Amino acid sequence: MNHFRNLSIITILILIGVGYWITRPDVAQVPMAQLTGPDVDLKGIESREQTIPTIKVASVDRWKAGEKPKAAAGLKVELYADGLNHPRNLYRLPNGDILVAETNRQPSKGGGGLTAWVADWLTNKAGAGVPSADRITLLRDADGDGKPEYKGVFLAGLKSPFGMALAGDRLFIANTTGIVAVPYKDGDTKITEKPANIFNMNAKAPNMHWTKNLIASADGKTLYIAVGSNSNIGEGGMELERGRAMIIAFDLQTRKGRPWGVGLRNPVGMDFDNRGRLWTVVNERDMLGSDLVPDYLTMVPEGTDFGWPWHYWGGYVDDRLEDIRPELRQYERRPDYGLGPHVAPLGFVFADKAKLGSAFAPGAFIARHGSWNRVPASGYDVIFVKFNKGFPVGQPVNVLSEFLDKDGKAQGRPTMLAIDKTGALLVSDDVGNRIWRVTAG
Repeated sequence: MNHFRNLSIITILILIGVGYWITRPDVAQVPMAQLTGPDVDLKGIESREQTIPTIKVASVDRWKAGEKPKAAAGLKVELYADGLNHPRNLYRLPNGDILVAETNRQPSKGGGGLTAWVADWLTNKAGAGVPSADRITLLRDADGDGKPEYKGVFLAGLKSPFGMALAGDRLFIANTTGIVAVPYKDGDTKITEKPANIFNMNAKAPNMHWTKNLIASADGKTLYIAVGSNSNIGEGGMELERGRAMIIAFDLQTRKGRPWGVGLRNPVGMDFDNRGRLWTVVNERDMLGSDLVPDYLTMVPEGTDFGWPWHYWGGYVDDRLEDIRPELRQYERRPDYGLGPHVAPLGFVFADKAKLGSAFAPGAFIARHGSWNRVPASGYDVIFVKFNKGFPVGQPVNVLSEFLDKDGKAQGRPTMLAIDKTGALLVSDDVGNRIWRVTAG
């Protein structure tokens, strides 16, 4: 009896401590613009280690009829599709059909300690605590008027699918557990064949960053697989991180994968620029305060190391780790462009195939899903980053905003991006359960 009484007292003390930290969170002290752009300098910015994290995630109050995000001047936004179940990734097939991964993380199997508990709590508060539909839906807008005439289940029975890539006559899908493939021919609206297993991946509990994204090389011979870490900074042990926090180059002929770029805490969106170079957006580490660490956009040359978990932003040491691996710092690559701390960039696509006007080219569109570990909130928008001579420059330009209402509640959250066959920008909204279409106004 005394044991249980002591346990309840400890629980009460923990809850009191959590309540204190939630009501008295760490507040940003550095202007966001200083942590955004190509010239981010972290010198002198204090890392404020948090045992109990700052928790500031927007509660959900979904879009009402007729409501929509605000488009930048010169653009307009309209509803493309609704009635979806937690839509995440988007993929355009050669004939213009759009595939939508309706998906979510699998039920928790335990493990991960406080970090996993916080992740589960935040998922529910942010409106994402719903079972995974585990399917891909096809949308067809044959006449290009921005209103799909057909919506149907393309492939079901998957396991938290996210990445999709067509190479030859096979469509590859990244489940949270690995890569599978199905045959595809132009115009297919439904796949009935059982997916063939291609490549198993690490999904050990707690499987923190469950999304696995895909992009195929131009010659269709290689898949690039973006895999996030299984923790914040490896606190569960590095054995849980095997094959994670990296981009893998997978040879489709030999069925062998090799690390392409490592030390990437959670890479998600990927695209090739017009020079054939691979770029990605990355979610950096949490619980160092509201000013650190900036999420980023970066080119990923073969063999590069970005420092996770030991270092960040080209060699800054994370003092929370006992072994800080100083011998690695000189080899680590600094990211090309800061996107601001805790903005959670997910969707990313180059603008060369878009037709949104000269103000939005050349460059890239990025969906910032929104913060949970920062005061004030950051992200919850779609931005454009201009490129000059092959690299990002200047401050980002707003494309879509007001996903948060006047009370700070999330009407939706921008997630992933695609360019449709007319050159419009498609934006999935996993909290609003819809897809938005942005065109030149």
